[in-house]
Amino acid sequence: MQQPRRTSARQIGPYTVITRLDPTGPGTMPVPEQRFVARSTDGDLTSLVSVPLDGADPGRFLVEAQAARCHFGPWFAPVTEHAEPGLPVWCARPYVPAVPLPTALAVHGGPFPDDTLRALGFCLAETLATAHAAGLTYAGVSPAAVLLAGDGPRLTCFGAVRTAAEDGQPRSGIPGLEPGSLPPEQAAGGRPRPPGDVYALGAVLAYAATGHTVPDRDELPVMLRSLVSACLARDPAARPRAMDVLQALSPASPTSPTSPVATVLDSGPEANRMQLPGRVIAAIARQSAAILAADVLPHSEADR
Repeated sequence: MQQPRRTSARQIGPYTVITRLDPTGPGTMPVPEQRFVARSTDGDLTSLVSVPLDGADPGRFLVEAQAARCHFGPWFAPVTEHAEPGLPVWCARPYVPAVPLPTALAVHGGPFPDDTLRALGFCLAETLATAHAAGLTYAGVSPAAVLLAGDGPRLTCFGAVRTAAEDGQPRSGIPGLEPGSLPPEQAAGGRPRPPGDVYALGAVLAYAATGHTVPDRDELPVMLRSLVSACLARDPAARPRAMDVLQALSPASPTSPTSPVATVLDSGPEANRMQLPGRVIAAIARQSAAILAADVLPHSEADR
């Protein structure tokens, strides 16, 4: 993040952009929407504001933004505001200092340790299990959709697969969709269903454990080897349910060794503070300080 300075900035709805959340350029992880940290015009509210990618269908983006005003638990970042129909499309989520999972791995310099992987998988599986119990398919899980905050992950990009293309249209190669996280049945144009969320969850855990979403089985840590392999089964019927993944990663599971993660997961969301590597914690702290120090003005005020 660049050193904050007083400057005029892009406006998105009632928000003034402070900075872009995701890195851009060759070799960066695909992100299904453009995300910015932005401040309300009155300066009282900082939010994570998103707009569609260039060329994306704004109508489908708005439909998914409206649907994301639900609550899937503490690890989901719900949409709290969105554009009115007929106006340029945007949506906003609560801002908490957090870095995207790809940024966190780059800062850390490699895959995460087992304790962090277990806590991450538990939180994401809990979110998906909650959505599935409500009869909804997330259809947007990918490494870039996962933000890491000091108190745990936040899952974003709800409905990104549905936004990218209508059912029946192939989705392979569409900008913003990370190929390894896209279930094969959805890549072929199939309607997103809960088993696809589990496939994407397996890809995210594989990425956090190895640095890429399509690993060889032997690359995975022993703790996750069987579970992630099952999640990544090409046959949707062969994949576990999100609740099965949740139970497998639970500290109460007989396959779970005693670890510091177990002690925090037992105590519920408030105590579930992932053991993030020190460099990731430092990156989150730097982001928080930079956002607090940012001094931006809407174009209209800057021109006075």
